[in-house]
Amino acid sequence: MSEASPAADVPPPTASPTVPRARQEFAEPYGKPGKPLTRSPYLIGLTGGLGVLTAWALAQALITARSVIVLVVVAMFLAVGLNPAVEALQRRRMPRRGAISIVFGGVILFFVLFGLAIVPPVSREIASFVGAVPGYVKELLANPTLKTLDSDYQILTRIGDYVTSGGLAQTVAGGLVGASAVVFDAFFSGFTLLVLTLYFLGSLPSIKDYLFRLVPNSRRERTRALGDEILDGIGGYVAGNLLISVIAGVTTWVFLAILNMPYALALALIVAVTDLIPLVGATIGAVLVTLVALLQSWTLGVACGIFFLIYQQIENYLIYPRVMKRSVDVAPAVTVIAALFGGALMGIVGALLAIPVAAAIALIIREVVLPRQSQL
Repeated sequence: MSEASPAADVPPPTASPTVPRARQEFAEPYGKPGKPLTRSPYLIGLTGGLGVLTAWALAQALITARSVIVLVVVAMFLAVGLNPAVEALQRRRMPRRGAISIVFGGVILFFVLFGLAIVPPVSREIASFVGAVPGYVKELLANPTLKTLDSDYQILTRIGDYVTSGGLAQTVAGGLVGASAVVFDAFFSGFTLLVLTLYFLGSLPSIKDYLFRLVPNSRRERTRALGDEILDGIGGYVAGNLLISVIAGVTTWVFLAILNMPYALALALIVAVTDLIPLVGATIGAVLVTLVALLQSWTLGVACGIFFLIYQQIENYLIYPRVMKRSVDVAPAVTVIAALFGGALMGIVGALLAIPVAAAIALIIREVVLPRQSQL
C-alpha cells in the first residue's frame, strides 16, 4: 500500500472571509435594514394625513377647473351628437373632413342666423326706450302724487343730489364693466366650445379606438358593442331633440306670422332654443312669447297662450314619443328624476346630459349587471 501523498493531508483552502463581507457590503452598503415602519402609529397618521391633503387638493382642483370640465363634457356630447350626421354624409362617399365641414358649417350658420334675428330687434327696442326716457321723466314729474311726495320728503332733490355727486355715474360704470365682462366671458366660452367640438368631432374615431384598447382583450369586443350602442343612443337623442326643437320653432314662426306678430322669427328662435331644455324648456319659451304678445295686445296674448297649451300636448304625446322611441330607452319616471338631478348638479347643462347618461346606465345594467346577477 503506497504512502499517502503529503498534498492529500492538506485541507482544501477555505474561502477568504473578506469575499463574502465585500459582497455583503456591496449589497447593503449602509448596513442591514431595520424593521419596517408599517405598523408605526406615526407613519399611519402621516400616510392618512397625506391622503386627506391629496384628496382635498384634487377636490379644489376640480372645483377650480369646473367651468373647463363642463366645456369639455359639453363639447364631447355635441361631437357625439353631430357624429351621426357626419357618418350619414360619409355613407354617401364623402370624405370625413368634407362631411365635418358641412355639418359644422351648418351649426355656425344657425348661430349666425340666431344672432341676426335677435340682436337687431333688441337693439331697436333699447334705442327706442332710451329715446323715450325724457318723455317718461316729464310725465313722472307732472304726476300729482309724485309732486305731493316730493313736497313732503324731497324725493327729487335727493335724486338730483345723487346724480350730481357722481354715485350714479359710478354705479352705471360698474354695471357696464360687469356686463362687458359677462359678454366677453360668454363669447370666449362659446368660441372655446366650438373649437373643442370641432376637435372632438374630427378625432372621435381615434378617441374611441384608444379608449377601447384600454379594455382587456377578452372583453374588448363586448365593450365595443356596448360603447357603440351608447354613443348611437346619445347621437340619436341629440338629433331627435334638435328635430323636436326645429318643429317647435317652425310651428311657432308660422303661427306668429299668421297673427302678424312683431319679431316673429326672433321669438320662434327663442322657442326653438329653450325647447332643447328637458321638462321646463318648452314652458319657458311659451311663457316668454306669451308675455311679449301680452305687451302688444290682450288678444295676441290669449291667442298665444291657447296655441302653446295645445301645441305642448301634441309635442308631449305625439311628436316626442315618435321621435325618441329609437334613440333612448328610459322610463318616464327615470327621465324626470335624471333631469332633476342633472339640473341640480350642473344646471341646464346637467339637465341636457342627464337623459342620455341615464339611458347609458340603464343599458349597462340591462346587459351587464342583470345577466351576471342571474348566474349567481
